[in-house]
Amino acid sequence: MIILLIIFIILSYLFYTPNQKEYPDFVSQSPSPTGVKAFYTYLEQEFDSVKRFHYSADQLPMTDQNQLLIIIEPFIMPDSNEMEEYQAYMEAGNTILLISETPDDFFGLTTESTDPASVNKKGEVETIIDQQDREYQATVTNPLRFVTNQDDQILLHDQEGALSIKRSFGSGQLYVMNSPKWLSNQEILDGDHIPIIISLLNEISPNDVLFDEFLHGNQSPISTMHTYPKWFILIMIQATFLSILWLWNTGKRFGPIFIPREESVRFSDERLKALSSWYLKGKLYHDSLQTQAEYVKALMQERWGIASTKGWSDILEELLRRDLSIPDSELSTLITRLTNILSKKNISKQEYVYWSKNIDRLRKEVEEG
Repeated sequence: MIILLIIFIILSYLFYTPNQKEYPDFVSQSPSPTGVKAFYTYLEQEFDSVKRFHYSADQLPMTDQNQLLIIIEPFIMPDSNEMEEYQAYMEAGNTILLISETPDDFFGLTTESTDPASVNKKGEVETIIDQQDREYQATVTNPLRFVTNQDDQILLHDQEGALSIKRSFGSGQLYVMNSPKWLSNQEILDGDHIPIIISLLNEISPNDVLFDEFLHGNQSPISTMHTYPKWFILIMIQATFLSILWLWNTGKRFGPIFIPREESVRFSDERLKALSSWYLKGKLYHDSLQTQAEYVKALMQERWGIASTKGWSDILEELLRRDLSIPDSELSTLITRLTNILSKKNISKQEYVYWSKNIDRLRKEVEEG
């Protein structure tokens, strides 16, 4: 029951709990005053095909489909390759509507600042004029005006300059407007903001409308929740929990395998450690050196065929014929002194440590030789 309750809480959070996050500005899903959900809802009612576009420019169709891509106040600046993709999209016969307070560097657009004294800082409604000399009432707070060339068509202007222009790219067009706040949920009903945008949409008259969310940055890439349908995600979550319950029921275990000590202690080095400790505590240094020396003899017999029954003086002649890293004079002195130390019955701890190192050195020579 506890597991089922946890599953129910998780599914309720994923699919039924409303999202309480703070929305960025000019996002089509945002119901906040700075969002544009009202405008997006209006587009869905007026056009047959309205979709959110979450991809980069290279995913746009490069054929004439009479599409309209709406970009409202992009948060990130596309790089040169992406700008070329957007331009190719328009040249194929499609349209981009860019609405930004600072559209400089987009598609070669430039703006200039107006007289600071003429800026509408109080947000009062003022008169603007379209290309047919029709007057509209709108709130203009942006001090920037477009710098136009002879091929540009001025769509909206006031006494300070151009507020919206149209520029051709191949078979398509670019529409630009410098007042994105007109489309925000807070200001869309003020003045003649709705008639202004309707006049632009009627002039464009697209078959399909794409609402760009990629340039808002935090809207891309698309999360897993948007990639797959909710019914598929629900089935996968349930299948995951059922798999965990099945593994638990069948007694499956995860993690490293720990071997019981009694199964490995006989074959580990614990006996060697115990034997060496016994030699040290009993001060059986001579016996330990004798055992080490006999072991080296056994290695010589195994690798070089030198009989282990030979004395060290006879073994020296065989070693001198081998290509060892120990010089011959040093090797002769080592074997002679080793013979003498092995003949002694009592040796000190210091002698034991010294000769253990020498025997170990000789052992490495035999193993590597």
